[in-house]
Amino acid sequence: MSLLSLIAVFLIEQLQPLHYRRIVAEPLAVWADFIESRFNAGEFRHGVVAWCVAVLLPVLAVCGLYITLYSVHPVLGWVLNVGVLYLTMGFRQFSHHFSEILIALRAGNGGQARSLLAQWLGRSTEGLGAEDVARLAIEQALVASHRHVFAVLLWFVLLPGPCGALLYRLSLEISRRWQETDVIDNDHFSAFSRFIFGIIDWLPLRVTASAFAIVGDFEDAIYCWRTQASQWPDRDLGIVLAAGAGALGVQLGMPVVEGLEVTDRAALGVGDQADADFMQSAVGLVWRATVLWMLLLFLLGLASLVG
Repeated sequence: MSLLSLIAVFLIEQLQPLHYRRIVAEPLAVWADFIESRFNAGEFRHGVVAWCVAVLLPVLAVCGLYITLYSVHPVLGWVLNVGVLYLTMGFRQFSHHFSEILIALRAGNGGQARSLLAQWLGRSTEGLGAEDVARLAIEQALVASHRHVFAVLLWFVLLPGPCGALLYRLSLEISRRWQETDVIDNDHFSAFSRFIFGIIDWLPLRVTASAFAIVGDFEDAIYCWRTQASQWPDRDLGIVLAAGAGALGVQLGMPVVEGLEVTDRAALGVGDQADADFMQSAVGLVWRATVLWMLLLFLLGLASLVG
């Protein structure tokens, strides 16, 4: 059922791409703000209760709905799987941004590529060269493939029905939203949501990095993972970025000039400077990792049938 759900979501996404920001991100932000307004008194314990209400309660509700539908007929449970997966994962959440930047760079239109990257990142990209644009686009694509595809898929497999996919998406969005508020208000309300998301994302990060290593340059991916990931400001995402850079044989990270400011970043990967060709290679890396996932799901399904 997992493989069939995944195939169905891929097909639906190609026919009707999901407007993620309007349909998922913005409603979840409203939900996060609503819960925060009711529970946030600036203390850690308030964040624990709020997270249980904001994340755990909806997951348990969907779990109960899935069990009920599945008991009526397995097809109804499968439909719920497809619906939740469609809302919580997908390539189109990042692939169209990446493809447009790639086309602009291949056409030699650096200004348009910078503008498209700025829209994707949500910040200014003035002063970036073509190599910088390609490097940042590859980094963003690797992170997005983890958060919108591979991490969701892993939790979808680990928990029954759509519970795992919903758990990951809610945990990520709630943690990110509350952390932004804590930075402004300087309190500890988001500490638990960040802590629990770190636990939830611990295994998916390593599975994603391993998949990149398997379908890419394995030796360089493992080397970069072991020696460079800890140098990235976000050590967790550094695992995915370092392994992806090593698997592609491209240099990521490194300082970038944005406007009048220089952002100091650690070097990741080995090999050549990023360009449009490496962007195309990154597309191939993500698709090969996806095929690997689908093959594993097929083998798991086959094993369960034989058993």
